[in-house]
Amino acid sequence: MAVQLDGKVAVVTGGGSGLGEAMARAFATAGADIAVLDIDEAGADRVAAELAADLGVATTAARVDVGDAESVRQGARHVEATLGGCDVLCANVGVQQFGAIDHLTEHDWQWVLNVNVLGTVRTVREFLPMLRARDGWRRIVVTSSSSALAPSVRLGAYQTSKFAVMGFGETLREELADEGIGVTVLFPGGMVTRHLESSALARPSDLPSTGAQPDDLDAMLAHAQMVDGDVVMPEHAIRDLLDDLEADVPYSLTHGSHRAIYERRRTAMDAAFDRMEEP
Repeated sequence: MAVQLDGKVAVVTGGGSGLGEAMARAFATAGADIAVLDIDEAGADRVAAELAADLGVATTAARVDVGDAESVRQGARHVEATLGGCDVLCANVGVQQFGAIDHLTEHDWQWVLNVNVLGTVRTVREFLPMLRARDGWRRIVVTSSSSALAPSVRLGAYQTSKFAVMGFGETLREELADEGIGVTVLFPGGMVTRHLESSALARPSDLPSTGAQPDDLDAMLAHAQMVDGDVVMPEHAIRDLLDDLEADVPYSLTHGSHRAIYERRRTAMDAAFDRMEEP
């Protein structure tokens, strides 16, 4: 691995499993000390313990619910007290909610947008002062989704939230450019993770029933027309992430066959520019 992060501290939300766990391991392999934050406290503890044992880096773990501002604030204080700061922040969160747009309830929308969008905003807000207090190489990763590039059906709330995360990341990159803090928007595709299970477990028990229907997943899969290579292990998905951060690129794509869908969208947008510019 070309990128060396000895002496750096990487903070990963959603780090207790799946994509977040793979990110944490990649940063630890490069030499960084790791803070694993997750609403699943047992998962966060497990990952932190494994990284410390396997790679000899300093680690810490904490239960953090990014849907709650005070929880994120306490998580940031914990990281500062235990690891002394933050050089790399991965605002990696994404609860999934299936449902046709006319079936999704008000509670579905509020939950998904609060966790995925405001959770990302809260994470950056609380950790940004720590990044600003450090010198040299500093990076922020915000996790959007390949579905923001190639939308499918029955994912209206989730995809809307990931469009918002993309816009937030793009704005953040512009605002922090003069401070030398790079911002990259990550667009992961389908992976072999506990995403659906962890999303169901994270949904507050006091919320009324969702508007999801039994055929939502099948309808999404049929529309997406997924092929071999569209679902991979998380470790494969983030194989280029550290190199992308080293190059300070604005976007990082993990995998998937959605380029043709994205190009149709880009062509349609180019055509709109052409029509607008016609005399």
